[in-house]
Amino acid sequence: MPHGPGDVLDLIRHGRAQTRGDVVRMTGLSRMTISQRLADLLASGMIVEGGTTEATGGRRRRSLAFNNSQSRALVAAVDTTHTRIAVTDLAGAVIADDEIEAPVHDGPSSVLDRIAACMAAVLERSGTQPSDLCGSGISLPGPVDPATGRPSQPPILPGWDGYPVIEHLQAGLSGVPVLVANDADAAALGEHAAGYAGTTSLCLVKVSTGIGTGIVINGQSYTGVDGGAGDIGHVRVSSRQDALCQCGGRGCLAAVASGRAVARELTALGVSAAAGHDVGALLRAGNADAARLTQQAGRRIGEVMATVVCLLNPEVVLIGGDLASAPLLSGIREALYRLSLPRATRHMTLQLGSLGEDATVAGLTRLVVDHEFSAEAVNRKLRS
Repeated sequence: MPHGPGDVLDLIRHGRAQTRGDVVRMTGLSRMTISQRLADLLASGMIVEGGTTEATGGRRRRSLAFNNSQSRALVAAVDTTHTRIAVTDLAGAVIADDEIEAPVHDGPSSVLDRIAACMAAVLERSGTQPSDLCGSGISLPGPVDPATGRPSQPPILPGWDGYPVIEHLQAGLSGVPVLVANDADAAALGEHAAGYAGTTSLCLVKVSTGIGTGIVINGQSYTGVDGGAGDIGHVRVSSRQDALCQCGGRGCLAAVASGRAVARELTALGVSAAAGHDVGALLRAGNADAARLTQQAGRRIGEVMATVVCLLNPEVVLIGGDLASAPLLSGIREALYRLSLPRATRHMTLQLGSLGEDATVAGLTRLVVDHEFSAEAVNRKLRS
């Protein structure tokens, strides 16, 4: 196994090595070689030395940590009606942000132009230059082809299929690397990094205008062969012919249990709601109809998640998105535990995500950092 400076950084960044002695022990390299590797990383600003650790019979050892302040990331979390843009440090902490109305049905060119303009404004407000960025990330509410970074037949993004999102945004970012991810995948990465770094398997169910599941296995996002992993919103669960889904099918989970579906039922009751964002606002305001219908939707989602849980046997299942709430969690819990094998859930944690709307922002930052500070990328940079 190679042990270049990037490999040493990988040990430090993921918390597996916290001192020089830890690095020597885990790599088997000489102290002289490790000193050179660490000198390269310190000189580049990729790591910092902190305070001393507790003495263990010898002299106190200085701690090593990834330098989250060495550069910044620029991220955009796209939802069906609005987009949040943020500048973050490399730990995902928000330095400056803004939110714009940008309905995805306006088409990719128009929406991305508005996002690019807002990105420029947020950069200026935060005092950040494109040269200060290590990368940029954008999430979309639909499948993303992992090979191209382009939307892959996204049901709720009309006109976006195959659109060159990366190239469109890079034009205004002076060549800064741009990464594209599915929104649920990004949110799952964010939650994993924030509180579940030691978890081997995590699923995050995002319930907003649509429904999707992000899957993290051994710290890595699992997206499937063409980006469609976790797209549970298009599992057929109903024979209702009036339950028309945006994918063109009838009876899909998203057609009967998404934020859009709940909004439609609320509108029929005389409560104004058009999308998951509106349902979320009603839930926070304590609207009884929104709570009842959201819990009912949770039961339908739980029916599908029972299969996911029996298939993956995850340690953690989190609930996120606009509809994330006690009623939704209650409905999912009721159906999931009733329909799953007891063995599949006996060691599983099921709860609301802890980051809320920050999960996607944190996950996009993590995606950028994993890409730009991977062992391979750092070895290339420091050896060039």
